[in-house]
Amino acid sequence: MAQYPIPKFHFQVEWGGTKIGFSEVTGLDVSTDIIEYREGSSPEYHKIKMPGMQKFSNITLKRGTFKGDNDFYKWYNTIALNTIERRNLVISLLNENHEPVVVWKVKNAFPVKVQSTDLKADGNEVAIETMEIAHEGLTIQNDA
Repeated sequence: MAQYPIPKFHFQVEWGGTKIGFSEVTGLDVSTDIIEYREGSSPEYHKIKMPGMQKFSNITLKRGTFKGDNDFYKWYNTIALNTIERRNLVISLLNENHEPVVVWKVKNAFPVKVQSTDLKADGNEVAIETMEIAHEGLTIQNDA
């Protein structure tokens, strides 16, 4: 039997135990800063490189706008001075049986930007709202 790569269009997002439908999720990446160092008495005439601190991109979530659904704005409005309600997110890429195959676990996420849909008199698209979230960690599990 031939094996095919997993399509990226079947996924789910959970926050606070609630599954929420999104049309797009971007920013699921992590990178590591490089530390360069050279000791003065080193016989090598170049710096050595070591792994440093990790950096995580902000995650952008997009979904259709529904009447009476204010979850984005309620969460964003928990910002008060230097406090905010932080949530853990679980983003899962699903197989044809709706089972998680690749899972991204996001730690201590909070919204930094909420964007309402653009309005266009001659538009023929669904109204899309966007939330950008910052977080303190991303782990990836790719189940066999």
